[in-house]
Amino acid sequence: MSMNTRTLIQSAAAGLLATGLLASVVTTAYAADESKEKCYGIAKAGQNDCGSKNTKHSCAGQSKQDNDPNDFKLVTKGTCDQMGGKLTPATK
Repeated sequence: MSMNTRTLIQSAAAGLLATGLLASVVTTAYAADESKEKCYGIAKAGQNDCGSKNTKHSCAGQSKQDNDPNDFKLVTKGTCDQMGGKLTPATK
């Protein structure tokens, strides 16, 4: 195995590890704020806070379309319905 191939593999592994750690931290931060709730279907493209298991991306800011029913924004509890969103993601 050449040095370039080994470096590439190590970089990819480090990136995957960092992504997993970041997702864990982000999920914990969302869970800690009791005054907020996930509101699906209201985020503009690139402005989502995260997404459901049905999204095609890994998380925040990666939505490619406005109002994707599987991406959420955190909003003040009780305001999601008023914004036209839903408290649960779309089903597959």
